Amino acid sequence: MMRILVLLALLAPAPASAQEPPEDAKKEPELKVEETVVVSATRTGSRLEDSPMRVEVLGREEIEEKMLMTPGDIVMMLNEMGGMRVQATSPSLGAASVRIQGMRGRYTRVLSDGLPLFGEQVGGLGLLQIPPMDLGQVEVIKGVASALYGAGAMGGVINLLSRRPGPEPQREAMLNRSTRGATDAVLWLSSPLSDTWSGSLLAGGHFQQRTDVDDDGWADLAGYGRAVVRPRVFRDNGKGTSLFATAGATYEDRTGGTMAGAVAAPVGGEYAEALETWRFDAGLVAQTLWRSRFVMSARAAFASQSHDHFFGDTRERDRHATAFGEASVRGAAGRHTWVAGVAVEHDRYRPRDVPRFAYSFTAPGLFAQDDIQVASWLAASASARLDWHSEYGTFVSPRLSALLRSGAWSSRLSWGLGFAAPTPLTEETEAAGLTRLQVSSPLRSEHGQSASIDITRRIGPASLTATAFGSRVAHPVRVERSAVYELRNSDGPTTNIGMEMLATVRREPYALTGTYTYVRSREASAAGRVDAPLTPRHSAGVVGMWEDEERGRVGVEVYYTGRQRLEENPYRTQSEPYAIIGLLGEYRLGSARLFINFENLTGVRQTEFDSLLRPSRAVDGRWTVDAWAPLDGRVINGGIRMRF
Repeated sequence: MMRILVLLALLAPAPASAQEPPEDAKKEPELKVEETVVVSATRTGSRLEDSPMRVEVLGREEIEEKMLMTPGDIVMMLNEMGGMRVQATSPSLGAASVRIQGMRGRYTRVLSDGLPLFGEQVGGLGLLQIPPMDLGQVEVIKGVASALYGAGAMGGVINLLSRRPGPEPQREAMLNRSTRGATDAVLWLSSPLSDTWSGSLLAGGHFQQRTDVDDDGWADLAGYGRAVVRPRVFRDNGKGTSLFATAGATYEDRTGGTMAGAVAAPVGGEYAEALETWRFDAGLVAQTLWRSRFVMSARAAFASQSHDHFFGDTRERDRHATAFGEASVRGAAGRHTWVAGVAVEHDRYRPRDVPRFAYSFTAPGLFAQDDIQVASWLAASASARLDWHSEYGTFVSPRLSALLRSGAWSSRLSWGLGFAAPTPLTEETEAAGLTRLQVSSPLRSEHGQSASIDITRRIGPASLTATAFGSRVAHPVRVERSAVYELRNSDGPTTNIGMEMLATVRREPYALTGTYTYVRSREASAAGRVDAPLTPRHSAGVVGMWEDEERGRVGVEVYYTGRQRLEENPYRTQSEPYAIIGLLGEYRLGSARLFINFENLTGVRQTEFDSLLRPSRAVDGRWTVDAWAPLDGRVINGGIRMRF
């Protein structure tokens, strides 16, 4: 692996990226060099084009486009970013996780304004419970990021930035309905409260009818009812002191399995899978200027989540709590911009009905970072973090990045080490539960390293970025599902090697984006080294958009997903490739915007190839195979957005 990474480093220079200031770092947007945006995914405050660390940015305009497709969650928004794949983990309830460059979803950290408001592990249903209306920006760091965010960030970090209130009161409402029985009603309000204070409020109600698309008696789409509320408060005195506070509450009742009154063969009777979720969170970010030279920052967050899960007659109740605190200081001296701080994170899991899987982890840490402007064409960044994990010991997580520029060319190189504390909460156990799970020996911590090199070329309104990446995870935790349902460390490492291509052309009122990703993800199995399941080697997408602020927008998108290795599927060992076409239209009528979205016009549906139901119940208790293609088929949704 290191030889490959060294060869990559010698090939050339890397693309536009970024990094995280506490609150006020000015950076460049993903597609326009001449504009600047605020990026918070790294720790120092340089502009995006000057930062050695790569951060990919999705701005408010792109968020609005995806919001019209799925107003109730961020799944569509993340799934259509290059190098990222939202993988369904539970066909019965519709849970999903985000895989970055082939890494499993449990290695992806999802933050809100730099805070773990959604808990330590946000896979599963967490992604389906975050409405995008109050998001102003999405930032993604790909690759090991433990130097920035400690344990678990071995696949990358997704930072969801809140939408800031403007100088005038803003009120926005959306009502959406789909042909598959989904209904979304969302309200966003914001207003200045004084010269220095402002606030916003998000409230949403989301509903989905339990739907049997292929009429086999089993619900291909789980039914749910969800309510979300999130107030936020902002303060900025214009003199370097700022404050951000947020709180949130989410309730959801979700049901899947057989349809009411129906008997699905081969289940042979009624089987219901249901999940009730309560989640509460609160967070605070404060910043002040000290002695006119240093930026002092403090962050704190608490999140509590409880589940009441039924797998047929089996009930599993649990409570998951996360507490986080951090204090840092940032300064500049000559060509150096540095930051240093302390942090502590506590993660506790209490499964009431399977208490043998309970755990409580505390991990205090120290971190430091130094960004150096070596020359006008070269910038470098070195960061490191020292964590003392209460269960797995001491870990050192370094990360090095470099930026080279020459005219319209730019290049970035990045390398990092990280770790993850193993828990029984994986993509597989969330779908099947813990009651049947066995752990025959103590689990070891997982250790990861990653490297990437990017090259970007800008030609007028066009930009082309090529990225080569590689990663390796030692002692990866694996769920065995063949003869026994067991959680253990794998005998061999998991490796990922691949490349991404991103091409954009933007000339008002038109925008065109093309992406291609190749991932070769390999892991150890009883049969030797095999491809990681549910990870297509080839995927690509093309999105074209025409937009006029006064009239509306029209967009078309085409996405291709290649073959995937399937695990424990009695019908096939490899999936079929498929392509999806979508059309989006929005028309402005005064203060109202009417929109309609045609999703999956090709009508791709997994149940047109094979049944979602297994011929017999699996060893882990599941009645369904893994989802490797859409389950809903062709869908049309539409509605109205109002600004008043």
